[in-house]
Amino acid sequence: MIGFFTRLYGGFFGGLERLTNGWLLGLAARFVFASVLLVYFINSGLTKIGNGPLGFLSPSDGAYAQILPTLMEKVSYDTSQIPFFPYGLIVLLGTWAEFILPVLITVGLFTRAASLGMIVFVVVMTYVDITGHHVGAETIGALFDGNPGSLIADQRLMWIFVLLVPALKGGGYLSLDALLGSYYRRRERYYY
Repeated sequence: MIGFFTRLYGGFFGGLERLTNGWLLGLAARFVFASVLLVYFINSGLTKIGNGPLGFLSPSDGAYAQILPTLMEKVSYDTSQIPFFPYGLIVLLGTWAEFILPVLITVGLFTRAASLGMIVFVVVMTYVDITGHHVGAETIGALFDGNPGSLIADQRLMWIFVLLVPALKGGGYLSLDALLGSYYRRRERYYY
């Protein structure tokens, strides 16, 4: 009797795994990321760009205050005292990353690299929030504390997990990575 249920269990979930292999996990992780975090990061990035049509080339003072809060305090919030290399470059690249990486993940282009970059972004963002913005213990929370609502320990761990799936599995068959990969494989066969 136990053997029957073991075979039934293995057959059902084995079939389900074969049916969804290669497309569901990458697509689902990208969908969850897009529905929960895409607009969040785009809106956050919009607070960091400067004025005018070329504002993306010169981050706002707010970008410096958000990304380098301790340094901004030291220079009395005067960004003209902050050298471009390395600090201005860090702010510029951080601002661009907040736009580019979420879009790449959502459309499934360079999905693994973009997801890994976004994981690093979230880790650095968390570090800055804790050490630079000095968020309180209730905001930081703790793992295994029974309160799943803490903004840093719990939510960002979930963000990282959602990003870990496409970093390890790729974007899946329904992604620009798969489409471009298929195109280039066909093209190679044609020329060789």
